[in-house]
Amino acid sequence: MSKFFQSISLAGLALALPIFALAQTNSVNSVEGGFVVIINIINQYVIPLIIGLAVVYFLWGVLKYVTAGGDEESKGAGRDMMIYGIIALFVMVSVWGLVGVLKGTFNLSEGTPTGTEIPSIPRR
Repeated sequence: MSKFFQSISLAGLALALPIFALAQTNSVNSVEGGFVVIINIINQYVIPLIIGLAVVYFLWGVLKYVTAGGDEESKGAGRDMMIYGIIALFVMVSVWGLVGVLKGTFNLSEGTPTGTEIPSIPRR
């Protein structure tokens, strides 16, 4: 079993190498810089991975449904997997779109706000 865990840890290290390279190019001088790096990692790696996993789950359900033949239990399990996969994809893309609409509506930018961008009520 120790060989198995060694291969898993080596695979995890190989997958994490781009993150280590990103850490070398972006110097983190403050807590805010650390948050920026973490948010960039989430946006570039984690979100596409989760969406990809939802697509794979949906396709696994399609494969399970198609290969079930006459077995109604396997067809039902495949159908459920397809439904849950579609729901997951719909929710993820809808939230992503809602964030985009809110950013466009309230004219939000990617950077941190400065003191001049504080909202206020205009005086007459």
